[in-house]
Amino acid sequence: MKILTINAGSSSMKFSVMEIPENKELINGYFERIGMDGSFYNVKLNGEKLHRDVVLNNHLDAMECIKKELIDLGIVKSLEEIDAIGHRLVHGGEEFKESVIITDDVIKACQKFTKLAPLHNPAMLTCINAAKEAFPGKPMTAVFDTSFHQTMEPINYLYPVPYEWYQKYGVRKYGFHGTSHKFIYRSICERLNKDGLKVISCHIGSGASLCAIDHGRVVDTSMGFSPMTGIMMGTRPGDIDPSIVTYVAEEANMSIDEVMMMLNKHSGLEGICGHSDSRDVEEGIKKGDELCRLAQDMYAQRVANYIAIYNNMLNGADVIVLTAGLGENSKDMRRDIVAKIASLGVKLDPERNDFRGEFRLITTDDSKIPVYVLPTNEELMIALDTYELLNK
Repeated sequence: MKILTINAGSSSMKFSVMEIPENKELINGYFERIGMDGSFYNVKLNGEKLHRDVVLNNHLDAMECIKKELIDLGIVKSLEEIDAIGHRLVHGGEEFKESVIITDDVIKACQKFTKLAPLHNPAMLTCINAAKEAFPGKPMTAVFDTSFHQTMEPINYLYPVPYEWYQKYGVRKYGFHGTSHKFIYRSICERLNKDGLKVISCHIGSGASLCAIDHGRVVDTSMGFSPMTGIMMGTRPGDIDPSIVTYVAEEANMSIDEVMMMLNKHSGLEGICGHSDSRDVEEGIKKGDELCRLAQDMYAQRVANYIAIYNNMLNGADVIVLTAGLGENSKDMRRDIVAKIASLGVKLDPERNDFRGEFRLITTDDSKIPVYVLPTNEELMIALDTYELLNK
């Protein structure tokens, strides 16, 4: 079965075509600056990257480009060979506890969560409509980033605020990156040939979250009501005292929206050292930039703190997994994180840690908790969920 996966943002869109159940990626691509000047997309096929400068007025234009590329590059002879389309949606609230086949009722329900994900859900719903027009009659699925976390218990997903805020307004921890965490849990169990593991999954990149998983059920996750909370990120602060918002608004004569924009777009690594990209941070460290060193240490410390918390919640983790941009590619960040959880009996093997982007063990044989690096694959997880839904 050939499954087209779509992962849309407000002005961007990732896609791939997966052959399932062979789990083979046939093509992937990334559209940028949709609806803006200078729009373009890149396609990756057989390890070769192809760049296209093109006017993209909206997501439907991007869909038309996908259709053309699939034919021109020989991925399919006819668009009828695409069996289904799987969409990633950021927010499914409490209503969607698993992936679903998209119907008009599903779309109507998803529109209710726009206030909870104002930057993402509208773009993704637009993309669903574009896909319906571009691939008429093809079954489509919605894979929600929040679904995997719906196994959390109230003790962990509720905030200690007036209970009616939860009842009336849905104020609770939802969690995000669930598609990645679900993939990591399933994959590490398969790789180690063990079921029912207690896993701390660390999706650490520009956006970042950790997840404590016990026998496939989420115990807790670091992102909460919004993707801003939890650990420090590229441009987001993670956990902070909420009093900061009103205090800075008054002191700097800023609106609440302006302060929130600064917290979302200009905090985290960028807020401390001026760089949101970890590669620039590490380059700054090599040049002796003290603020880059501070930013890296702060990031690693916050990841380590959550690992320690989740190890306690799991009553001892069986395995720790590092994934996403930093987890997969930064041996320095991995080193710094592991150094800060030495009290848990975790020991890094520097030689094992010297690599990028592969599945590997990076701790010593006598480490109390093994730490693995495992590249995530949200597109494959979307395709697998779609395949399983259509075969039920």
